[in-house]
Amino acid sequence: MDIDALRTFLAFVDTGSFTRAAQQVCRTQSAVSMQMKKLESDVANPLFVKQGRQLVLSNAGIQLASYAKQLIALHDEAYKQLKTSAGQVRIRLGCPDDYALSILPKITELLHQLIEQLDLQITCASTTELKNQLDQGLLDLIIATRSPSSEEGYFLHASSGVWVKSKEFSYHRDMTLPIAIFMRDCKFHQAAIEGLLKTERQFKVIGCCSSLSALDALVKNHLAIGAIAEISKAESLIIIDDPSLPALPAVDIVLLLANHTHNPISQTMVKQLAEQFVNQDKLVKPPA
Repeated sequence: MDIDALRTFLAFVDTGSFTRAAQQVCRTQSAVSMQMKKLESDVANPLFVKQGRQLVLSNAGIQLASYAKQLIALHDEAYKQLKTSAGQVRIRLGCPDDYALSILPKITELLHQLIEQLDLQITCASTTELKNQLDQGLLDLIIATRSPSSEEGYFLHASSGVWVKSKEFSYHRDMTLPIAIFMRDCKFHQAAIEGLLKTERQFKVIGCCSSLSALDALVKNHLAIGAIAEISKAESLIIIDDPSLPALPAVDIVLLLANHTHNPISQTMVKQLAEQFVNQDKLVKPPA
């Protein structure tokens, strides 16, 4: 439905006269008549009925009047907000929790350097969920994990998988391993479980975590050892040097760009962003 036609319709509702309605919206009566016919066609119902010599609202017209007021109020509020923030570029960025402390701060800094009037909206979820949101047009850009053999996305950083423990955790090779791992869609989950089964190492899954903070909490409180990317390791944790533990895969961290039409960030900008990131001397390290 055309917003101008709804304004004209409400002008009639308020005044009860097409003549006055035409004056209020600065249109001729014939133009108003055409607008109302188009509106009736849009809703597939007559909006007016004759009552004596006058036109009044039909039942459908009464219903539309209520909705029209809400629609116009919402339209005007949206226009006001957009006009106030004119020049701002809104980018919806997704980041796995694993990289929120290491990769995300530098990407955020570089985005603000690249786009002066930036409205950055950040969503944290697993790489799988973020890719789904990217495909649905709900995100514009995501930080994601890929296999080193893949060419997907724009490369940021390579990281090996490592086993970690707290300083106080008493680790020995003959123990039944209490492990904390990410959910099943994580590459480290499959490698850890399958590797331990193949080597017939006794283990117990203490927690299957959807976030790094949850996994870190279990490891830092000496309840388990963890399988994570080295870049995600907190400074307070120690890498376990034990060749008998199954090897964990290396991963690439990349930027993935959505292909939807109205994406405010272009391939050229993402390529520039990735190149600037790679050229940085240091990554932000996770705090202890």
